[in-house]
Amino acid sequence: MRRGSVLCVGLLLVAAGCGGNPADMEELKKGQKETLAKLEAMDGKLAALDTAVKAVRTAAPAAPARPQIDPNKVWDIPVGNSAAKGAENGKVTIIKFSDYQCPFCAQSNPLIKQVLEAYPNDVKFVYKQFPLTSIHPNALPAAKAVLAAKKQGKYWEMHDILFDNYRNLAPDQLEVYAAKVPGLDVAKWKADMNDPEIAKQIDAEMAEARAAGVTGTPTFFVNGKRVMNRSFDGFKQAVDAAKAEPAKQG
Repeated sequence: MRRGSVLCVGLLLVAAGCGGNPADMEELKKGQKETLAKLEAMDGKLAALDTAVKAVRTAAPAAPARPQIDPNKVWDIPVGNSAAKGAENGKVTIIKFSDYQCPFCAQSNPLIKQVLEAYPNDVKFVYKQFPLTSIHPNALPAAKAVLAAKKQGKYWEMHDILFDNYRNLAPDQLEVYAAKVPGLDVAKWKADMNDPEIAKQIDAEMAEARAAGVTGTPTFFVNGKRVMNRSFDGFKQAVDAAKAEPAKQG
């Protein structure tokens, strides 16, 4: 019997021994029942707490922390046939791994335009597809949409429209946006979206991202070095440092 229960019974006996009247006895019994109910509820909470503590003790150890990023490491990322603009033969190449459904990628689009305007003769900008399909269901169709537009020389037009509308990239909307691209043959564009070569290119660019340690978007590299400060000043420092480096031989 619980200590609380013993105490309640003891009180009843004391009351009876002290000659308590029937009304007092009934009130005391009522109080005993309420106390027992509270004890039962407390027992349930203690049991739940005990179970939780045991679960924590037996849980698997926490995953190891992600390795620290070395901003001075130079990654060999090929430009390949990825979409590019800016100074074709510029000394500095900015590579962006990005996802059209990612709000942070959309927010960085004006920043890249600002950098290209500041360095019209020095910077080449390369966009590579890295759709985060596990959290952005419309990112992969959007990537196919811009690459299909690229076949008609309309990549950047489609690129800008998709980022302007990144909140609504449902498959039926993609055709609406394609129709807004001046000079784009929408029927051909729709057919090109299913071109196996487009899927192959997306797979290749995603593999390049993983090889360079990319896990999220947007991720930028300036001449192979990871950009840690994604502000205009941060890019300016990275671009100026890359411009100051001696030209590669061979």
